[in-house]
Amino acid sequence: MTHVAITGAAGNVGKVAVDAFAETDHDLTLFTHSEHDDLDSTVLDVTEREAFVDELPDDADVLVHLAANPSPYAEWDAVSEVNVDGVYNAYHAAVENDLSRVVYASSNHTINATAVADPTEPETLTADASAMYPDDDTAPDSYYGVTKVAGEAMGKFYAHRHGLDVVNLRIGWLMSESELRETVDDPPSEYESDAVRFARAMWLSPRDCRDAIVASATADLPETPVTAHAISRNADRVLSLTETLRTLGYDPRDDAARVLDD
Repeated sequence: MTHVAITGAAGNVGKVAVDAFAETDHDLTLFTHSEHDDLDSTVLDVTEREAFVDELPDDADVLVHLAANPSPYAEWDAVSEVNVDGVYNAYHAAVENDLSRVVYASSNHTINATAVADPTEPETLTADASAMYPDDDTAPDSYYGVTKVAGEAMGKFYAHRHGLDVVNLRIGWLMSESELRETVDDPPSEYESDAVRFARAMWLSPRDCRDAIVASATADLPETPVTAHAISRNADRVLSLTETLRTLGYDPRDDAARVLDD
């Protein structure tokens, strides 16, 4: 049995992660930025280092760090503190409390800059975009993406310096099937075809997200750190899933094309 602590437990990915672990026999400690009546969680500001160290249980095994400002359109001041300082605090607290693993919620926005239709439109993907692999050079498409690159680097440092198991999980666009259809029917960009292509390529279904999070927290890692893509098995994907299957055993079941083209 593994004791898993989750930050950002009330967010979109956090809710899916909580549901995923609720179906297992693992112990859970949940952290949220504010109180939630429907969630048994501890309020934690991840930018408060001492509070993070104090609140993280010393009998926890794994920290799944999801807390962040997730907007690829946010300005630097809106993302830098929680997404950079908060990540340092997460790793610091993990080491101080002798945890064995950190799963860091990274993003496809760490590598998407060379594939966007316009530098100001991070949620687009051009028709000639080539395959992207976890060991490719990073190319952040936004300030948000920059913070996620920094978080991956922090994980690499802590893996090498402290021997932590680290998973940099580059999470795609988590949406239900109905949300995916709505996004494609009304693309959130003037570059409509490129926005649709991005959604079809980066979609992550809720059940595939559950599998990816649990695998990241529990799989035996062949190396550390592991950087892996978490999207569904989309026919139109550009992010390679080969490494995710090899390192985490993650074998997604859903495909945006099946949802949209049926």
